[in-house]
Amino acid sequence: MTHPALTERPEKRAQPGAGPRPGLPRAADRRRRRLRGLATIALFLLPALVLYGLLVLAPIAIAAYTSLFRWNGLGGRPEDFIGFDNFTRLFASDVFHGDLRNGLIIIVLSLTIQLPLALGLALLLNQRMRGRAVYRLMFFAPYVLSEVITGVLFSLILSPEAGLANQILRAVGLEELERAWLADPSTVLPALFLVMTWKYFGFYMILFLAGRQSIPRELGEAAAIDGATPWKQFRYVTLPLLGPTVRIAAFLSIIGTIQLFDLVWVLTAGGPDHASETMAVTMFQFGFKRTQIGYASAISVVMFVLSMIFALAYLRFVMRRDTRGAVTTMGDHR
Repeated sequence: MTHPALTERPEKRAQPGAGPRPGLPRAADRRRRRLRGLATIALFLLPALVLYGLLVLAPIAIAAYTSLFRWNGLGGRPEDFIGFDNFTRLFASDVFHGDLRNGLIIIVLSLTIQLPLALGLALLLNQRMRGRAVYRLMFFAPYVLSEVITGVLFSLILSPEAGLANQILRAVGLEELERAWLADPSTVLPALFLVMTWKYFGFYMILFLAGRQSIPRELGEAAAIDGATPWKQFRYVTLPLLGPTVRIAAFLSIIGTIQLFDLVWVLTAGGPDHASETMAVTMFQFGFKRTQIGYASAISVVMFVLSMIFALAYLRFVMRRDTRGAVTTMGDHR
């Protein structure tokens, strides 16, 4: 009698070319799926890329093109090609030199007064106190107001006769300190910076507060156990860990100063005698008031180049170091 195992038919072995093995997709299938994934990504990115090209890249290219012409913005395309004469005129202009000086002064004041004030308030409001949420809301509220509303408000406060600032000085017997704050070349820039500080310090305060709350409390407690005073805790623990936040705040402050326009325009329109003028205000004056579009485009190109140089330097020397440090720190805790 034959054993049952001997009567069973042997299974056929897979012959070459008979079909793909289960679980091993073909190279063509992998390429097809990869192409399908790339097409999906491109489909989602396309609207954003189109908008970025139309709203960012195209205006930059048009400004660079029109800066090479003498053009009043009318009559179709610019035709009076003058090369780099607009830039030569710009760099020789005393008004442009004054714009750079005013911007530099505001940047220095922002980095030495506005940001430290915001940092101090953030550290204070990080402490346990009654009404802390109300104080945070009060200090952040000016940032919510538009620049136009802020400009109109302070133009009334700083007006020479009926302004609240001079009325307070008269009420406390300091009449000799009364000024036409926005009409005096010696006081207009400090007054402008005062308004800017009132408007923007709340934003930086919230930024620093968020950075402070991200620092583990245990680090300060460990430093206190080791005998560190509150000042040493701030100097050697809090401030170094707040370094990336401080650098981001400084970056935003400098870029914002380069582009500063609306608040200056509402308060002073760049006066008196260009004492508070910025590059953006000069660009607006020549572009829309004097219809010198080519010259105004040259100013915009210079503003763009300055912002780009600073942004690239920040990315190269600051953000890369912060990112590398963050990655290293995360890797150390694994």
